[in-house]
Amino acid sequence: MRLGRIASPDGVAFVSIEGEGDERTAREIAEHPFGNPTFTGRSWPLADVRLLAPILASKVICVGKNYAAHAAEMGGEAPAEPVIFLKPNTSIVGPGAPIVLPPTSNEVHFEGELAVVIGRPCKDVPASKALDVVLGYTVANDVSARDHQRQDGQWTRAKGHDTFCPLGPWIETSLDASDVEITTEVGGEVKQRSRTSLLLHDIPKIIEWVSAVMTLLPGDVILTGTPEGVGPIVAGDTVNVTVEGIGTLSNPVVAKG
Repeated sequence: MRLGRIASPDGVAFVSIEGEGDERTAREIAEHPFGNPTFTGRSWPLADVRLLAPILASKVICVGKNYAAHAAEMGGEAPAEPVIFLKPNTSIVGPGAPIVLPPTSNEVHFEGELAVVIGRPCKDVPASKALDVVLGYTVANDVSARDHQRQDGQWTRAKGHDTFCPLGPWIETSLDASDVEITTEVGGEVKQRSRTSLLLHDIPKIIEWVSAVMTLLPGDVILTGTPEGVGPIVAGDTVNVTVEGIGTLSNPVVAKG
């Protein structure tokens, strides 16, 4: 199932996105998409509604330097254990929403990633059972102000600006995410291309590690790390992040007015 969130003439709703191409429709889910969703009977052509971020997480947990080649390009060795940090949920925006460059930064980078969406409350989940707590997967862009990262010596400001966590276009619940391709294009040029099979710490290990630290709630999002090839974005760019089996997350880049 493809789970999304839309703004329609009737308001904001969770939906199941059905069909392909121009024939896609958004079928309204009653209440929330967790467990066994029920439907209201209303639906709209997808072209007639606006896709929003598919989930509003209580928290976004990110894994740093989880591809060896990215760790190398950032000037360090790959960590033996997952390194995690948080992005505020106010950084989340949906497909098509602009990434707003803060005036205090002159070096904002894209980071295309696979994101895991948690489906039920959980704590201390063993890796062997980790996929049982997953609702599905979506596409993410861990936008980062590198100059803030260097200045601060930690990552909260660099990663936490409003609009710095685009998510979408929807959540794919039936994906085997162990070996899918991730590509990032800026201005039509491919900047990143890798596969999730190259993750240093795979998804079950990440969930085990994170859930040993903090309780995960339905809708929480885990960003699994970005491959090599990160680089700058400027006003006027469009960033397209594609994950095989899910789709493409596209966001324009603008300067803060």
